[in-house]
Amino acid sequence: QVQLVESGGGLVQAGGSLRLSCAASGRTFSLAAMGWFRQAPGKEREFVAAITWSGLNTYYAASLKGRFTISRDTAKNTASLQMNSLKPEDTGVYYCAARNTRVLDRTPNYDYWGQGTQVTVSS
Repeated sequence: QVQLVESGGGLVQAGGSLRLSCAASGRTFSLAAMGWFRQAPGKEREFVAAITWSGLNTYYAASLKGRFTISRDTAKNTASLQMNSLKPEDTGVYYCAARNTRVLDRTPNYDYWGQGTQVTVSS
């Protein structure tokens, strides 16, 4: 099993920045990719970004590329999401996910999920 724990969420004003972190533990040797998803109130969960376990390849939701950056710290078994120029519509619960297959796409077909961290952007 793999456990994922997110941190770094909070309240920020529009135009501000936040950095989310996801710590993976357990059978991490089986992991091939990590991703971030988010879910706004009353909406479906949507893809944000994904990265291979090596950290060499990334994939973003087209609407977020340029403002959000995903990265990996291979030594610490973490994945981070740097979010800049935040907008009120970025508000939601952000989930970290990990998978055993080296696939970077928008689908939520991940093997493991974190509990989520709340991000609130005020106008």
